Amino acid sequence: MHTKFSGSPVSDSVSSRAHRFTQDLLGKAGLSMEGRAPWDMALKNPGVPERALAEGNLGLGEAYMDGEWDAEQLDEFFARLLRSGVAEMVNPAAVLFHSIRARYVNRQNKKRAWQVGEQHYDLGNDFYSSMLDPRMTYTCGYWREANTLAEAQNAKLDLICRKLNLKPGMRILDIGCGWGSFMAFAAENYGVECVGVTISKEQCEWARQRYAGLPVEFRLQDYRDVDEQFDHVVSVGMFEHVGRKNHRVYMQAVQRCLKDDGLFLLHTIGKNQRKSSPDRWIDKYIFPNGDLPSLGQIGDAIDGVFVAEDMHNFGADYDKTLMAWCENFEAAWPRFAEQMGERFYRMWRYYLLSCAGAFRARDIQLWQWVLSKKGVIGGYQRVS
Repeated sequence: MHTKFSGSPVSDSVSSRAHRFTQDLLGKAGLSMEGRAPWDMALKNPGVPERALAEGNLGLGEAYMDGEWDAEQLDEFFARLLRSGVAEMVNPAAVLFHSIRARYVNRQNKKRAWQVGEQHYDLGNDFYSSMLDPRMTYTCGYWREANTLAEAQNAKLDLICRKLNLKPGMRILDIGCGWGSFMAFAAENYGVECVGVTISKEQCEWARQRYAGLPVEFRLQDYRDVDEQFDHVVSVGMFEHVGRKNHRVYMQAVQRCLKDDGLFLLHTIGKNQRKSSPDRWIDKYIFPNGDLPSLGQIGDAIDGVFVAEDMHNFGADYDKTLMAWCENFEAAWPRFAEQMGERFYRMWRYYLLSCAGAFRARDIQLWQWVLSKKGVIGGYQRVS
Protein backbone atom coordinates (compact mmCIF):
# COMPACT_ATOMS: atom_id res chain seq x y z
CA MET A 1 0.00 0.00 0.00
CA HIS A 2 1.33 3.43 -0.89
CA THR A 3 1.96 5.83 1.97
CA LYS A 4 -0.81 8.44 2.30
CA PHE A 5 -0.18 11.99 3.34
CA SER A 6 -2.97 14.01 4.96
CA GLY A 7 -1.09 17.27 4.83
CA SER A 8 -1.57 17.74 8.58
CA PRO A 9 1.30 19.08 10.70
CA VAL A 10 1.58 15.75 12.55
CA SER A 11 1.87 13.60 9.41
CA ASP A 12 4.24 16.07 7.79
CA SER A 13 6.41 15.99 10.92
CA VAL A 14 6.53 12.18 10.96
CA SER A 15 7.42 12.10 7.27
CA SER A 16 10.11 14.72 7.76
CA ARG A 17 11.70 12.79 10.63
CA ALA A 18 11.67 9.54 8.65
CA HIS A 19 13.27 11.32 5.70
CA ARG A 20 16.01 12.89 7.84
CA PHE A 21 16.74 9.64 9.68
CA THR A 22 16.99 7.70 6.42
CA GLN A 23 19.19 10.33 4.83
CA ASP A 24 21.51 10.23 7.84
CA LEU A 25 21.77 6.44 7.60
CA LEU A 26 22.43 6.52 3.88
CA GLY A 27 25.01 9.24 4.38
CA LYS A 28 27.03 6.89 6.58
CA ALA A 29 27.17 4.52 3.59
CA GLY A 30 28.14 7.29 1.16
CA LEU A 31 24.66 7.29 -0.37
CA SER A 32 21.86 9.81 -0.73
CA MET A 33 18.23 10.05 -1.84
CA GLU A 34 18.88 12.81 -4.36
CA GLY A 35 20.15 10.59 -7.17
CA ARG A 36 23.37 12.56 -7.69
CA ALA A 37 25.60 9.48 -8.13
CA PRO A 38 24.68 6.37 -10.17
CA TRP A 39 24.38 4.33 -6.95
CA ASP A 40 22.16 6.86 -5.14
CA MET A 41 18.42 6.48 -4.62
CA ALA A 42 16.22 8.70 -6.75
CA LEU A 43 12.92 9.14 -4.89
CA LYS A 44 9.72 9.38 -6.87
CA ASN A 45 7.44 9.15 -3.82
CA PRO A 46 8.33 10.88 -0.51
CA GLY A 47 6.82 8.00 1.47
CA VAL A 48 9.58 5.52 0.60
CA PRO A 49 11.65 6.14 3.78
CA GLU A 50 8.60 5.39 5.94
CA ARG A 51 7.91 2.14 4.07
CA ALA A 52 11.54 1.06 4.46
CA LEU A 53 11.72 1.95 8.16
CA ALA A 54 8.41 0.19 8.89
CA GLU A 55 9.05 -3.00 6.90
CA GLY A 56 12.80 -3.21 6.27
CA ASN A 57 13.82 -4.70 2.92
CA LEU A 58 10.24 -5.87 2.30
CA GLY A 59 9.03 -2.27 2.30
CA LEU A 60 12.04 -1.04 0.34
CA GLY A 61 11.67 -3.78 -2.28
CA GLU A 62 7.94 -3.34 -2.69
CA ALA A 63 8.41 0.41 -3.09
CA TYR A 64 10.93 -0.32 -5.85
CA MET A 65 8.50 -2.73 -7.52
CA ASP A 66 5.84 -0.01 -7.37
CA GLY A 67 8.18 2.43 -9.12
CA GLU A 68 8.47 4.73 -6.09
CA TRP A 69 12.28 4.91 -6.24
CA ASP A 70 15.08 3.94 -8.54
CA ALA A 71 18.86 3.73 -8.77
CA GLU A 72 20.92 3.69 -11.93
CA GLN A 73 23.31 1.15 -10.40
CA LEU A 74 21.07 -0.81 -8.05
CA ASP A 75 23.74 -3.44 -7.47
CA GLU A 76 26.23 -0.84 -6.24
CA PHE A 77 23.58 0.82 -4.05
CA PHE A 78 23.19 -2.46 -2.16
CA ALA A 79 26.92 -3.19 -2.12
CA ARG A 80 27.60 0.14 -0.39
CA LEU A 81 24.58 -0.11 1.89
CA LEU A 82 25.42 -3.61 3.12
CA ARG A 83 29.18 -3.06 3.33
CA SER A 84 28.62 -0.07 5.62
CA GLY A 85 26.46 -2.01 8.09
CA VAL A 86 23.84 0.73 8.38
CA ALA A 87 21.07 -1.63 7.22
CA GLU A 88 21.44 -3.44 10.54
CA MET A 89 20.34 -0.28 12.34
CA VAL A 90 16.82 -0.68 10.93
CA ASN A 91 15.00 -3.42 12.86
CA PRO A 92 11.21 -2.97 12.68
CA ALA A 93 8.90 -5.16 14.76
CA ALA A 94 7.72 -7.02 11.64
CA VAL A 95 11.28 -8.22 11.03
CA LEU A 96 11.53 -9.45 14.63
CA PHE A 97 8.34 -11.49 14.22
CA HIS A 98 9.66 -13.02 10.99
CA SER A 99 12.91 -13.92 12.76
CA ILE A 100 11.08 -15.65 15.62
CA ARG A 101 8.89 -17.60 13.20
CA ALA A 102 11.93 -18.77 11.22
CA ARG A 103 13.63 -19.89 14.42
CA TYR A 104 10.79 -21.92 15.91
CA VAL A 105 8.57 -23.06 13.01
CA ASN A 106 9.58 -25.72 10.50
CA ARG A 107 8.78 -23.78 7.32
CA GLN A 108 10.47 -26.39 5.11
CA ASN A 109 8.56 -29.53 6.10
CA LYS A 110 7.56 -32.07 3.45
CA LYS A 111 4.34 -30.26 2.57
CA ARG A 112 5.82 -26.76 2.33
CA ALA A 113 9.06 -27.84 0.60
CA TRP A 114 7.28 -27.98 -2.78
CA GLN A 115 6.22 -24.31 -2.66
CA VAL A 116 9.54 -22.95 -3.94
CA GLY A 117 9.36 -25.26 -6.94
CA GLU A 118 5.88 -24.08 -7.85
CA GLN A 119 6.50 -20.36 -7.25
CA HIS A 120 10.09 -19.94 -8.45
CA TYR A 121 11.54 -22.82 -10.45
CA ASP A 122 8.36 -23.45 -12.43
CA LEU A 123 8.21 -19.90 -13.84
CA GLY A 124 8.94 -21.30 -17.29
CA ASN A 125 11.83 -23.02 -18.99
CA ASP A 126 11.84 -20.49 -21.84
CA PHE A 127 12.30 -17.68 -19.34
CA TYR A 128 15.21 -19.37 -17.56
CA SER A 129 16.89 -20.48 -20.78
CA SER A 130 17.04 -16.83 -21.86
CA MET A 131 18.87 -15.87 -18.65
CA LEU A 132 21.14 -18.83 -17.90
CA ASP A 133 24.02 -20.51 -19.73
CA PRO A 134 23.31 -23.18 -22.40
CA ARG A 135 23.38 -25.93 -19.75
CA MET A 136 20.75 -24.12 -17.62
CA THR A 137 22.99 -23.95 -14.55
CA TYR A 138 21.21 -21.85 -11.92
CA THR A 139 24.05 -21.62 -9.39
CA CYS A 140 27.30 -19.70 -8.95
CA GLY A 141 29.89 -20.00 -11.71
CA TYR A 142 33.64 -20.37 -11.11
CA TRP A 143 35.35 -17.42 -12.78
CA ARG A 144 39.03 -17.94 -11.91
CA GLU A 145 40.02 -18.62 -15.53
CA ALA A 146 36.68 -17.96 -17.25
CA ASN A 147 35.69 -15.04 -19.45
CA THR A 148 32.06 -15.92 -20.19
CA LEU A 149 29.11 -17.26 -18.22
CA ALA A 150 29.20 -20.57 -20.09
CA GLU A 151 32.92 -20.98 -19.36
CA ALA A 152 32.39 -20.15 -15.67
CA GLN A 153 29.60 -22.70 -15.31
CA ASN A 154 31.53 -25.45 -17.09
CA ALA A 155 34.53 -24.68 -14.86
CA LYS A 156 32.32 -25.00 -11.76
CA LEU A 157 30.86 -28.32 -12.91
CA ASP A 158 34.32 -29.67 -13.71
CA LEU A 159 35.62 -28.45 -10.34
CA ILE A 160 32.93 -30.50 -8.59
CA CYS A 161 33.75 -33.59 -10.63
CA ARG A 162 37.45 -33.25 -9.80
CA LYS A 163 36.78 -32.66 -6.10
CA LEU A 164 34.80 -35.92 -6.03
CA ASN A 165 37.47 -37.71 -8.11
CA LEU A 166 34.81 -39.20 -10.35
CA LYS A 167 35.62 -42.42 -12.22
CA PRO A 168 33.74 -44.23 -15.01
CA GLY A 169 31.01 -46.52 -13.71
CA MET A 170 30.38 -44.65 -10.47
CA ARG A 171 26.78 -43.92 -9.47
CA ILE A 172 26.12 -40.40 -8.17
CA LEU A 173 23.13 -38.89 -6.34
CA ASP A 174 22.37 -35.22 -7.08
CA ILE A 175 20.06 -33.70 -4.45
CA GLY A 176 18.29 -30.69 -5.94
CA CYS A 177 19.45 -31.46 -9.47
CA GLY A 178 17.74 -28.50 -11.17
CA TRP A 179 17.77 -28.82 -14.96
CA GLY A 180 20.42 -31.51 -14.77
CA SER A 181 23.52 -29.55 -15.74
CA PHE A 182 25.85 -31.33 -13.30
CA MET A 183 24.46 -34.78 -14.06
CA ALA A 184 24.81 -34.35 -17.83
CA PHE A 185 28.28 -32.84 -17.55
CA ALA A 186 29.48 -35.63 -15.25
CA ALA A 187 27.98 -38.35 -17.45
CA GLU A 188 29.42 -36.88 -20.66
CA ASN A 189 32.89 -36.08 -19.35
CA TYR A 190 33.52 -38.60 -16.56
CA GLY A 191 31.47 -41.65 -17.58
CA VAL A 192 29.32 -41.83 -14.45
CA GLU A 193 25.64 -42.65 -13.91
CA CYS A 194 23.48 -40.17 -12.00
CA VAL A 195 20.18 -40.03 -10.16
CA GLY A 196 18.77 -36.57 -9.48
CA VAL A 197 15.87 -35.45 -7.29
CA THR A 198 14.03 -32.14 -7.63
CA ILE A 199 10.77 -30.58 -6.40
CA SER A 200 10.20 -28.71 -9.68
CA LYS A 201 7.92 -30.35 -12.25
CA GLU A 202 9.16 -28.02 -15.00
CA GLN A 203 12.79 -28.86 -14.32
CA CYS A 204 12.16 -32.58 -14.14
CA GLU A 205 10.19 -32.78 -17.41
CA TRP A 206 12.68 -30.57 -19.29
CA ALA A 207 15.70 -32.55 -18.08
CA ARG A 208 14.14 -35.92 -18.91
CA GLN A 209 13.59 -34.83 -22.51
CA ARG A 210 16.92 -33.02 -22.91
CA TYR A 211 19.08 -35.88 -21.58
CA ALA A 212 17.07 -38.92 -22.68
CA GLY A 213 20.18 -40.47 -24.26
CA LEU A 214 22.41 -40.26 -21.18
CA PRO A 215 22.67 -42.62 -18.16
CA VAL A 216 20.86 -40.13 -15.92
CA GLU A 217 17.55 -40.50 -14.06
CA PHE A 218 15.42 -37.57 -12.89
CA ARG A 219 12.95 -38.00 -10.06
CA LEU A 220 10.28 -35.64 -8.74
CA GLN A 221 11.02 -36.48 -5.12
CA ASP A 222 11.79 -35.01 -1.70
CA TYR A 223 15.34 -35.71 -0.51
CA ARG A 224 13.97 -37.23 2.69
CA ASP A 225 12.43 -40.09 0.70
CA VAL A 226 15.63 -41.30 -1.00
CA ASP A 227 16.86 -44.56 0.55
CA GLU A 228 19.56 -46.26 -1.56
CA GLN A 229 23.32 -46.04 -1.61
CA PHE A 230 25.59 -44.19 -4.05
CA ASP A 231 29.33 -43.86 -4.59
CA HIS A 232 29.16 -40.08 -4.06
CA VAL A 233 26.50 -37.46 -3.34
CA VAL A 234 26.40 -33.89 -4.61
CA SER A 235 24.04 -31.02 -3.82
CA VAL A 236 24.47 -27.74 -5.68
CA GLY A 237 22.37 -24.75 -4.61
CA MET A 238 19.65 -26.71 -2.79
CA PHE A 239 20.69 -26.56 0.88
CA GLU A 240 19.45 -22.95 1.02
CA HIS A 241 15.90 -24.39 0.87
CA VAL A 242 16.36 -27.01 3.60
CA GLY A 243 15.86 -24.78 6.67
CA ARG A 244 17.57 -24.83 10.04
CA LYS A 245 14.98 -27.19 11.50
CA ASN A 246 15.94 -29.79 8.91
CA HIS A 247 19.72 -29.38 8.58
CA ARG A 248 20.43 -32.42 10.75
CA VAL A 249 17.76 -34.53 9.03
CA TYR A 250 19.25 -33.57 5.67
CA MET A 251 22.77 -34.60 6.68
CA GLN A 252 21.49 -37.90 8.07
CA ALA A 253 19.66 -38.56 4.81
CA VAL A 254 22.86 -37.97 2.86
CA GLN A 255 24.82 -40.20 5.24
CA ARG A 256 22.24 -42.96 4.71
CA CYS A 257 22.66 -42.71 0.93
CA LEU A 258 26.47 -42.49 0.84
CA LYS A 259 28.80 -45.48 0.72
CA ASP A 260 31.35 -45.64 3.53
CA ASP A 261 34.26 -44.54 1.31
CA GLY A 262 32.22 -41.96 -0.63
CA LEU A 263 32.35 -38.17 -0.58
CA PHE A 264 29.58 -35.60 -0.28
CA LEU A 265 30.06 -32.25 -2.00
CA LEU A 266 27.78 -29.50 -0.64
CA HIS A 267 27.63 -26.27 -2.66
CA THR A 268 25.58 -23.63 -0.83
CA ILE A 269 25.14 -19.93 -0.25
CA GLY A 270 25.81 -19.06 3.38
CA LYS A 271 25.38 -16.19 5.80
CA ASN A 272 27.92 -14.66 8.16
CA GLN A 273 25.82 -14.72 11.33
CA ARG A 274 24.06 -17.67 12.91
CA LYS A 275 21.22 -15.62 14.45
CA SER A 276 20.21 -13.59 11.40
CA SER A 277 16.79 -14.25 9.88
CA PRO A 278 15.68 -14.87 6.27
CA ASP A 279 15.09 -11.73 4.22
CA ARG A 280 11.35 -10.99 4.10
CA TRP A 281 11.31 -9.63 0.54
CA ILE A 282 13.23 -12.63 -0.84
CA ASP A 283 10.97 -14.95 1.16
CA LYS A 284 7.77 -13.39 -0.21
CA TYR A 285 8.67 -12.83 -3.85
CA ILE A 286 11.59 -15.09 -4.83
CA PHE A 287 12.39 -18.10 -2.61
CA PRO A 288 9.52 -18.93 -0.23
CA ASN A 289 10.75 -20.63 2.94
CA GLY A 290 14.41 -20.06 2.03
CA ASP A 291 16.89 -20.01 4.91
CA LEU A 292 20.62 -19.43 4.37
CA PRO A 293 22.82 -21.51 6.69
CA SER A 294 25.74 -20.17 8.69
CA LEU A 295 29.08 -21.91 9.20
CA GLY A 296 28.03 -22.73 12.75
CA GLN A 297 24.71 -24.23 11.67
CA ILE A 298 26.40 -26.44 9.09
CA GLY A 299 28.93 -27.45 11.74
CA ASP A 300 26.12 -28.42 14.12
CA ALA A 301 24.41 -30.42 11.38
CA ILE A 302 27.48 -32.51 10.48
CA ASP A 303 28.63 -33.02 14.08
CA GLY A 304 29.11 -36.77 14.51
CA VAL A 305 27.72 -37.42 11.01
CA PHE A 306 30.52 -36.30 8.67
CA VAL A 307 34.17 -35.34 8.69
CA ALA A 308 34.79 -31.94 7.08
CA GLU A 309 37.59 -32.59 4.57
CA ASP A 310 37.57 -29.22 2.78
CA MET A 311 35.72 -25.90 2.55
CA HIS A 312 36.20 -23.51 -0.37
CA ASN A 313 34.70 -20.01 -0.42
CA PHE A 314 34.31 -18.30 -3.79
CA GLY A 315 31.39 -16.03 -2.92
CA ALA A 316 32.82 -13.09 -4.88
CA ASP A 317 32.22 -15.13 -8.04
CA TYR A 318 28.47 -14.98 -7.44
CA ASP A 319 28.57 -11.22 -8.02
CA LYS A 320 29.87 -11.83 -11.55
CA THR A 321 27.38 -14.64 -12.13
CA LEU A 322 24.38 -12.55 -11.09
CA MET A 323 25.50 -9.59 -13.19
CA ALA A 324 25.81 -11.91 -16.21
CA TRP A 325 22.32 -13.28 -15.55
CA CYS A 326 20.96 -9.75 -15.27
CA GLU A 327 22.56 -8.74 -18.56
CA ASN A 328 20.93 -11.74 -20.27
CA PHE A 329 17.59 -11.02 -18.57
CA GLU A 330 17.61 -7.38 -19.72
CA ALA A 331 18.45 -8.39 -23.30
CA ALA A 332 15.68 -11.00 -23.42
CA TRP A 333 13.02 -8.97 -21.59
CA PRO A 334 11.18 -7.69 -24.71
CA ARG A 335 10.12 -11.32 -25.36
CA PHE A 336 8.44 -11.58 -21.95
CA ALA A 337 7.33 -8.02 -21.25
CA GLU A 338 3.72 -8.38 -22.35
CA GLN A 339 3.24 -11.70 -20.58
CA MET A 340 4.92 -10.86 -17.27
CA GLY A 341 4.48 -7.10 -16.95
CA GLU A 342 6.46 -4.16 -15.57
CA ARG A 343 6.10 -5.10 -11.90
CA PHE A 344 7.64 -8.52 -12.52
CA TYR A 345 10.47 -6.85 -14.44
CA ARG A 346 11.27 -4.57 -11.51
CA MET A 347 10.92 -7.45 -9.05
CA TRP A 348 13.36 -9.67 -10.99
CA ARG A 349 15.82 -6.84 -11.50
CA TYR A 350 15.69 -6.04 -7.77
CA TYR A 351 16.34 -9.73 -6.99
CA LEU A 352 19.35 -10.14 -9.27
CA LEU A 353 21.01 -6.80 -8.53
CA SER A 354 20.40 -6.71 -4.77
CA CYS A 355 21.90 -10.19 -4.50
CA ALA A 356 24.87 -9.16 -6.64
CA GLY A 357 25.41 -6.23 -4.28
CA ALA A 358 25.19 -8.52 -1.25
CA PHE A 359 27.89 -10.83 -2.60
CA ARG A 360 30.03 -7.84 -3.63
CA ALA A 361 29.79 -6.53 -0.07
CA ARG A 362 30.72 -10.05 1.19
CA ASP A 363 27.52 -9.95 3.23
CA ILE A 364 26.75 -13.49 2.02
CA GLN A 365 29.09 -16.25 0.84
CA LEU A 366 29.30 -19.26 -1.47
CA TRP A 367 30.82 -22.38 0.04
CA GLN A 368 31.77 -25.76 -1.38
CA TRP A 369 32.20 -28.33 1.37
CA VAL A 370 33.72 -31.77 0.84
CA LEU A 371 32.55 -34.19 3.53
CA SER A 372 33.31 -37.85 4.23
CA LYS A 373 31.69 -40.38 6.55
CA LYS A 374 34.81 -41.57 8.37
CA GLY A 375 37.65 -39.39 7.09
CA VAL A 376 39.75 -39.97 3.97
CA ILE A 377 42.65 -42.30 4.76
CA GLY A 378 45.89 -40.36 4.31
CA GLY A 379 44.00 -37.09 3.96
CA TYR A 380 41.89 -35.45 1.28
CA GLN A 381 43.89 -33.86 -1.56
CA ARG A 382 42.41 -30.41 -2.20
CA VAL A 383 41.48 -29.47 -5.77
CA SER A 384 41.08 -25.87 -7.00
